[in-house]
Amino acid sequence: MSEQLKQHRDQIDAIDEQVLKLVNERAKLARAIGGLKDDGVIYRPEREAQVLRRLQANNAGPLSNEAVSNIFRSVMSNCRALEKALSIAFLGPLGTYSEEAALKQFGLGCGAVVCGSIDEVFRTIEAGQADYGVVPVENSTEGAIGLTLDLLLTSPLKICGEVTLPIHHCLLSQQTDITQISHIFSHAQSLAQCHEWLSKTLPNAAREAVTSNARAAQMIHELVSADGTFAAAIASKRAAELFGLNVLAENIEDDPKNTTRFLVLGKHDVAPSGQDKTSLVMATKNAPGAVVSLLSPLAEHGVSMTKFESRPSKTGVWEYVFFVDIEGHHQDAMVRSALSMISQRAAFVKVLGSYPMAVV
Repeated sequence: MSEQLKQHRDQIDAIDEQVLKLVNERAKLARAIGGLKDDGVIYRPEREAQVLRRLQANNAGPLSNEAVSNIFRSVMSNCRALEKALSIAFLGPLGTYSEEAALKQFGLGCGAVVCGSIDEVFRTIEAGQADYGVVPVENSTEGAIGLTLDLLLTSPLKICGEVTLPIHHCLLSQQTDITQISHIFSHAQSLAQCHEWLSKTLPNAAREAVTSNARAAQMIHELVSADGTFAAAIASKRAAELFGLNVLAENIEDDPKNTTRFLVLGKHDVAPSGQDKTSLVMATKNAPGAVVSLLSPLAEHGVSMTKFESRPSKTGVWEYVFFVDIEGHHQDAMVRSALSMISQRAAFVKVLGSYPMAVV
């Protein structure tokens, strides 16, 4: 080993010792802060978002901002666990993109509560069997997840945060020859997101929708082919590792910018972080120009709207509710004034939560 290489390694060892000491000092301070809290809330998404934004702003490289966020999310997760190991509910089985979103937001210092459906995620948090939950709400190519929106309308849970996750699909199988694939299983949205690739590469393969991508991978793992037909699943690389499957093709999504937005659900409100978003659902009174009247307070108070989604209200034929995302926290003066005016004009309005905008 060259002397120069030894010098570099010795320097790394010395830095590692400093990092270890500083991380433990941080953990002691975090634990002390936990002892001063009087509301029992361990997870402070607004504070964690502020920390990550500050670190990214000061990041001189060569590590990317995403890498810096991953490192410090892990640090914060393990510091948080000194107060309490949080439990996080998500759509299972292990290996779903919902699990990836939960890991991205909360790190590895949390317990997993694997649920069989999005409905179950909501029920699990409401019943106190999990501290928080992560559910998909919209995809950049396939649009809103209607079930999540419908559940938000009636659930007492609050939106505490959001996570954006780039979605890169892989074709997984026990087989190694892609030309032998005759059946493909995945979630309906994933099948739609890979429609063009599938039509071009495996035009004769039958497609079947299942409850989740990871469930599809699990099915392929357990499948025994007795008649010479071979199946594959569309899922993540993590699912391939979990279920011991071969990756026949990577990045098969039609849109390389394919991204899913997830919501973090909990039972408490979140304080302002400085870069926030507020989600609400509302219904108009039955009058001409009602929708314009409902939205005009946002323009009058300079509040930017980032999403407007209509859904059947399920209370009557041809009646709708509107899901709206706006920039700002409900405690901000202009947002508060706009919401006050909307409440006076709406037949129904419910603030689903104010929370930090997603940090990469």
